[in-house]
Amino acid sequence: MADGRLVIGTKRYSSWSMRGWLCVHLARLDVEEILIPLAGGGGTAAIHALSPNGKVPYLEHQGAVLWESLAIGEYCAESDASLWPDGRIARAHARSIASEMHAGFRALRIAMPMILGRLDRPRATPLDADVLADIARIDALWSDTHARFGANGPFLFGATFGIADAMYAPVVSRFLSFGVRLSPAAHAYAQAVRRHPLMERWYAEAAAEPQAWHLPHYENVD
Repeated sequence: MADGRLVIGTKRYSSWSMRGWLCVHLARLDVEEILIPLAGGGGTAAIHALSPNGKVPYLEHQGAVLWESLAIGEYCAESDASLWPDGRIARAHARSIASEMHAGFRALRIAMPMILGRLDRPRATPLDADVLADIARIDALWSDTHARFGANGPFLFGATFGIADAMYAPVVSRFLSFGVRLSPAAHAYAQAVRRHPLMERWYAEAAAEPQAWHLPHYENVD
Protein backbone atom coordinates (compact mmCIF):
# COMPACT_ATOMS: atom_id res chain seq x y z
CA MET A 1 0.00 0.00 0.00
CA ALA A 2 1.31 3.46 -0.91
CA ASP A 3 2.40 5.91 1.78
CA GLY A 4 0.25 8.72 0.38
CA ARG A 5 -0.87 10.37 -2.82
CA LEU A 6 0.32 13.02 -5.26
CA VAL A 7 -2.37 14.97 -7.09
CA ILE A 8 -1.29 16.55 -10.37
CA GLY A 9 -2.86 18.11 -13.45
CA THR A 10 -2.66 17.37 -17.16
CA LYS A 11 0.96 16.51 -17.99
CA ARG A 12 0.78 18.28 -21.34
CA TYR A 13 0.21 21.64 -19.60
CA SER A 14 0.81 21.56 -15.86
CA SER A 15 4.26 23.01 -15.25
CA TRP A 16 3.84 23.18 -11.48
CA SER A 17 2.73 19.54 -11.42
CA MET A 18 5.91 18.63 -13.30
CA ARG A 19 8.04 20.27 -10.61
CA GLY A 20 6.37 18.45 -7.73
CA TRP A 21 6.25 15.15 -9.61
CA LEU A 22 9.97 15.32 -10.42
CA CYS A 23 10.88 15.97 -6.79
CA VAL A 24 8.68 13.15 -5.51
CA HIS A 25 10.18 10.69 -7.98
CA LEU A 26 13.73 11.88 -7.38
CA ALA A 27 13.20 11.20 -3.66
CA ARG A 28 11.52 7.85 -4.47
CA LEU A 29 8.52 8.53 -2.27
CA ASP A 30 5.97 5.73 -2.48
CA VAL A 31 2.75 7.57 -3.35
CA GLU A 32 -0.30 6.98 -5.51
CA GLU A 33 -0.47 9.35 -8.47
CA ILE A 34 -3.84 10.98 -9.08
CA LEU A 35 -4.06 12.91 -12.34
CA ILE A 36 -6.95 15.34 -12.81
CA PRO A 37 -7.48 16.83 -16.29
CA LEU A 38 -7.30 20.62 -16.14
CA ALA A 39 -10.32 22.68 -17.15
CA GLY A 40 -8.21 25.83 -17.54
CA GLY A 41 -8.38 29.16 -15.73
CA GLY A 42 -8.11 27.61 -12.27
CA GLY A 43 -11.61 26.23 -12.55
CA THR A 44 -11.00 22.50 -12.09
CA ALA A 45 -13.56 21.58 -9.43
CA ALA A 46 -12.00 18.19 -8.63
CA ILE A 47 -8.72 19.88 -7.65
CA HIS A 48 -10.51 22.41 -5.42
CA ALA A 49 -12.14 19.46 -3.67
CA LEU A 50 -8.76 17.97 -2.75
CA SER A 51 -6.13 20.70 -2.49
CA PRO A 52 -6.22 23.41 0.21
CA ASN A 53 -5.36 26.16 -2.30
CA GLY A 54 -7.27 24.62 -5.20
CA LYS A 55 -4.07 24.05 -7.18
CA VAL A 56 -1.68 21.26 -8.10
CA PRO A 57 0.63 19.64 -7.18
CA TYR A 58 -0.77 18.48 -3.86
CA LEU A 59 1.09 15.86 -1.81
CA GLU A 60 -0.02 13.76 1.13
CA HIS A 61 2.74 11.55 2.56
CA GLN A 62 2.83 9.75 5.89
CA GLY A 63 0.65 12.39 7.54
CA ALA A 64 2.37 15.38 5.92
CA VAL A 65 0.30 17.62 3.65
CA LEU A 66 1.97 19.96 1.13
CA TRP A 67 0.46 22.08 -1.63
CA GLU A 68 3.32 24.16 -3.07
CA SER A 69 5.98 22.83 -5.46
CA LEU A 70 8.95 24.31 -3.63
CA ALA A 71 7.63 23.09 -0.28
CA ILE A 72 7.26 19.62 -1.80
CA GLY A 73 10.87 19.85 -2.98
CA GLU A 74 12.09 20.81 0.48
CA TYR A 75 10.11 17.96 1.98
CA CYS A 76 11.57 15.49 -0.51
CA ALA A 77 15.07 16.69 0.40
CA GLU A 78 14.43 15.46 3.95
CA SER A 79 14.30 11.96 2.44
CA ASP A 80 17.18 12.51 0.01
CA ALA A 81 19.61 15.27 0.97
CA SER A 82 21.34 15.01 -2.43
CA LEU A 83 18.43 16.93 -3.96
CA TRP A 84 20.25 20.04 -2.73
CA PRO A 85 23.94 20.33 -3.64
CA ASP A 86 26.79 19.74 -1.21
CA GLY A 87 28.28 22.79 0.46
CA ARG A 88 26.73 25.76 2.25
CA ILE A 89 27.44 28.25 -0.55
CA ALA A 90 26.13 25.98 -3.31
CA ARG A 91 22.98 25.20 -1.32
CA ALA A 92 22.36 28.90 -0.70
CA HIS A 93 22.68 29.57 -4.42
CA ALA A 94 20.41 26.63 -5.29
CA ARG A 95 17.71 27.79 -2.90
CA SER A 96 17.91 31.34 -4.25
CA ILE A 97 17.50 30.36 -7.89
CA ALA A 98 14.74 27.86 -7.05
CA SER A 99 12.89 30.58 -5.15
CA GLU A 100 13.42 33.05 -7.99
CA MET A 101 11.73 30.61 -10.35
CA HIS A 102 8.90 29.97 -7.90
CA ALA A 103 8.13 33.67 -7.53
CA GLY A 104 9.19 35.19 -10.84
CA PHE A 105 9.27 35.18 -14.63
CA ARG A 106 5.57 35.94 -14.92
CA ALA A 107 5.88 37.53 -18.35
CA LEU A 108 7.53 34.41 -19.75
CA ARG A 109 4.97 32.08 -18.20
CA ILE A 110 2.08 34.04 -19.71
CA ALA A 111 3.63 34.38 -23.18
CA MET A 112 4.89 30.80 -23.38
CA PRO A 113 2.67 28.32 -21.54
CA MET A 114 3.93 24.77 -21.26
CA ILE A 115 2.49 22.82 -24.22
CA LEU A 116 4.44 19.59 -24.65
CA GLY A 117 2.96 18.68 -28.02
CA ARG A 118 4.17 21.93 -29.58
CA LEU A 119 7.76 21.39 -30.71
CA ASP A 120 10.21 24.03 -31.93
CA ARG A 121 7.65 26.41 -33.38
CA PRO A 122 8.55 30.05 -32.62
CA ARG A 123 5.79 32.46 -31.69
CA ALA A 124 4.34 34.32 -34.66
CA THR A 125 3.89 37.50 -32.63
CA PRO A 126 7.01 39.34 -31.38
CA LEU A 127 7.99 38.89 -27.76
CA ASP A 128 7.77 42.01 -25.63
CA ALA A 129 10.65 43.46 -23.61
CA ASP A 130 9.58 41.79 -20.34
CA VAL A 131 9.57 38.33 -21.91
CA LEU A 132 12.95 38.91 -23.55
CA ALA A 133 14.32 40.08 -20.20
CA ASP A 134 13.05 36.90 -18.53
CA ILE A 135 14.69 34.75 -21.22
CA ALA A 136 17.99 36.61 -20.88
CA ARG A 137 17.92 36.30 -17.09
CA ILE A 138 17.26 32.55 -17.21
CA ASP A 139 19.94 31.99 -19.83
CA ALA A 140 22.48 33.89 -17.71
CA LEU A 141 21.34 32.11 -14.53
CA TRP A 142 21.76 28.65 -16.05
CA SER A 143 25.10 29.49 -17.65
CA ASP A 144 26.58 31.20 -14.60
CA THR A 145 25.33 28.59 -12.13
CA HIS A 146 26.75 25.72 -14.16
CA ALA A 147 30.07 27.53 -14.63
CA ARG A 148 30.38 28.09 -10.87
CA PHE A 149 28.99 24.84 -9.48
CA GLY A 150 28.40 22.28 -12.23
CA ALA A 151 31.83 21.35 -13.58
CA ASN A 152 31.41 17.63 -12.85
CA GLY A 153 28.18 17.08 -14.79
CA PRO A 154 25.52 18.46 -17.13
CA PHE A 155 23.08 19.82 -14.56
CA LEU A 156 23.14 23.12 -12.70
CA PHE A 157 25.14 21.68 -9.81
CA GLY A 158 26.96 18.92 -11.62
CA ALA A 159 26.10 15.27 -12.01
CA THR A 160 22.93 15.23 -9.87
CA PHE A 161 19.54 16.38 -11.12
CA GLY A 162 18.15 18.15 -8.06
CA ILE A 163 15.45 20.51 -6.87
CA ALA A 164 16.86 23.52 -8.71
CA ASP A 165 16.80 21.55 -11.97
CA ALA A 166 13.24 20.37 -11.26
CA MET A 167 12.14 23.97 -10.75
CA TYR A 168 13.50 24.98 -14.16
CA ALA A 169 12.52 21.80 -16.05
CA PRO A 170 9.21 23.27 -17.30
CA VAL A 171 11.12 26.33 -18.56
CA VAL A 172 13.28 23.97 -20.60
CA SER A 173 10.07 22.56 -22.08
CA ARG A 174 8.80 26.05 -22.86
CA PHE A 175 12.03 27.04 -24.58
CA LEU A 176 12.08 23.86 -26.65
CA SER A 177 8.40 24.16 -27.61
CA PHE A 178 8.72 27.77 -28.72
CA GLY A 179 12.09 27.46 -30.42
CA VAL A 180 13.85 29.93 -28.12
CA ARG A 181 17.48 30.50 -29.03
CA LEU A 182 19.86 30.12 -26.11
CA SER A 183 23.55 30.57 -25.51
CA PRO A 184 25.64 27.42 -26.07
CA ALA A 185 25.95 26.74 -22.32
CA ALA A 186 22.24 27.20 -21.67
CA HIS A 187 21.33 25.12 -24.72
CA ALA A 188 23.55 22.25 -23.53
CA TYR A 189 21.88 22.40 -20.11
CA ALA A 190 18.41 22.39 -21.64
CA GLN A 191 19.25 19.32 -23.72
CA ALA A 192 20.59 17.49 -20.66
CA VAL A 193 17.39 18.21 -18.72
CA ARG A 194 15.21 17.07 -21.60
CA ARG A 195 17.11 13.76 -21.84
CA HIS A 196 16.81 12.94 -18.13
CA PRO A 197 14.90 9.63 -17.73
CA LEU A 198 12.17 11.20 -15.60
CA MET A 199 11.63 13.90 -18.23
CA GLU A 200 11.46 11.24 -20.92
CA ARG A 201 8.82 9.44 -18.87
CA TRP A 202 6.80 12.62 -18.28
CA TYR A 203 6.84 13.47 -22.00
CA ALA A 204 5.77 9.94 -22.95
CA GLU A 205 2.90 9.97 -20.47
CA ALA A 206 1.84 13.43 -21.64
CA ALA A 207 1.77 12.19 -25.23
CA ALA A 208 -0.51 9.32 -24.18
CA GLU A 209 -3.15 11.61 -22.68
CA PRO A 210 -6.48 11.74 -24.53
CA GLN A 211 -6.89 14.47 -27.11
CA ALA A 212 -10.17 15.31 -25.39
CA TRP A 213 -8.06 16.84 -22.61
CA HIS A 214 -6.51 19.40 -24.97
CA LEU A 215 -7.50 23.01 -24.23
CA PRO A 216 -7.86 25.48 -27.13
CA HIS A 217 -6.69 28.32 -24.88
CA TYR A 218 -3.24 26.72 -24.79
CA GLU A 219 -3.17 24.94 -28.12
CA ASN A 220 -3.84 28.13 -30.09
CA VAL A 221 -1.07 30.23 -28.56
CA ASP A 222 0.61 31.98 -31.45
